[in-house]
Order: sequence, then C-alpha cells, then structure tokens
Amino acid sequence: MRDLGRSDLLACCASTRWADAVAAHQPYRTLAELTEASERALAETDWPDVLEALAAHPRIGDRDEGGDREAAWSRAEQSGTAHADAALLEALRQGNQAYERRFGHVYLICATGRSAGEMLDLLLARLANDEEVERKIVRDELAKIVKLRLVKLWEGR
Repeated sequence: MRDLGRSDLLACCASTRWADAVAAHQPYRTLAELTEASERALAETDWPDVLEALAAHPRIGDRDEGGDREAAWSRAEQSGTAHADAALLEALRQGNQAYERRFGHVYLICATGRSAGEMLDLLLARLANDEEVERKIVRDELAKIVKLRLVKLWEGR
C-alpha cells in the first residue's frame, strides 16, 4: 500500500483538483489502481484545471534548469530537443509563439521518444485545429504525460 505526497502528485500534474482527487483515494496497492484513479480524475477536470496543469510545463525546446523532480522529468521528456540545431530551435520558438497566440496556452505534447523535428511538425499541423479539437488533443497529451510521470513516481525514479 502506498500513500503519495501531494507535492509528488503535483509534480506529475500541476492541477490541484486532479492532485486532490487522486490523493483522496489513497493508499494505492498497485500502479494500475493509481493510474485508473488518475484517469478518472483527469476525466473530471474542467478546462481551467487543465490550464493550471499546462502552466507548469515549459515550452517545447526550452530547458527547465530547475533542480526538482519535475524539472528533471521535463528535461528527460524533451531530450529530443537537446541536440537540435539552432534553426530548428528557432522554428520551435516561433511555432510556440504562434500556438500560444492562437490558443492562449503552451503547446503541450508528450515529447518522450519524439525528435525536435517531429514535435515541430506536429505543432505546425495542430495550428490548423479548431479550439474544440485542440482541447481534446491537449487533454490526451496531458494524460500520456501524467501516466508516464506516475510510473516514474511509483518506481522511485
């Protein structure tokens, strides 16, 4: 049985509503129980809760140099940008700006295992989405990131 600290949960997803909902069902016997609780809590979040979670994510291509667990996870997740050339990083910067102007929040993608070029291509494609479609994609990407982080938390990484 495991009880997870609220700060640990917030490192996985910065939505306080999500963290409170997941914490309320502790302790967890298995990782599967934890991820199921997370999925239920994410499904119940309102858009302002999602925006709260997004506010904790750095832009794709920006390196979070903080020393906490969340910053380390972010750097590892975005490792596909670590060796990108200056032109690609500039294109990501410009794409991030265009995305934020269009949708009003940071471009979120589950970056794990993706190259900088792939993330840029997806960013540019997503600029054509309407707000409803984009919100669904953002929720799906957030769920992927949260699940990956919960696994890391559970395994003590």
